[in-house]
Amino acid sequence: MDAAARPRRGAPPKGEATARERILATASELFYREGIRAIGVDTVVERSGVSKTSLYRLFESKDALIAAVTARQDRLFWAWWNRIEEQHADDPRALLEALLSGIAERIGRLVYRGCPFLNVTTEFPDQKHPGRVIARDNKEEMRARLAAIVAKLGARDPNRTASQIALIINGAYVTGLMAQPVDLKADLIDAATKLLA
Repeated sequence: MDAAARPRRGAPPKGEATARERILATASELFYREGIRAIGVDTVVERSGVSKTSLYRLFESKDALIAAVTARQDRLFWAWWNRIEEQHADDPRALLEALLSGIAERIGRLVYRGCPFLNVTTEFPDQKHPGRVIARDNKEEMRARLAAIVAKLGARDPNRTASQIALIINGAYVTGLMAQPVDLKADLIDAATKLLA
């Protein structure tokens, strides 16, 4: 093991990531790129430069690490959503379009490997798996937030319309894995607009 990868003892120098942050960043990247089941704890330890003892002191099991990674992705997703919401606080139509455009942009990235929340639910069919619970909560929160937006746009049944838009978004996440649609942004916005007509 070279010096750069050797686990360190003690607190990191000021401005440097903590062991927990390094583990979460490394696991997030590897789980997303390679798949959660394909990456073992030993690989996370090796790539993060944190000892196995430290990892298990911070996360009691791989399932706990998966839950922490999924919770981190959830926080990042809602931070992104909240920024878009702040930019369009007084215009629900512009907000919905900006959210759909942003989702299309994420799907269009070269590193895109699916929705991390759908990936967790695919890899872990147990409804009680801690990562799956967080992923399900993320999707339920998205549907609730969409319902609030479409209610402001005058939808007759905001919950049903939000569920339909969520279906379209989740379908776009899956479609983006197979082939880059010609104009995903326009298709997402057009589909949502037709639901609201």
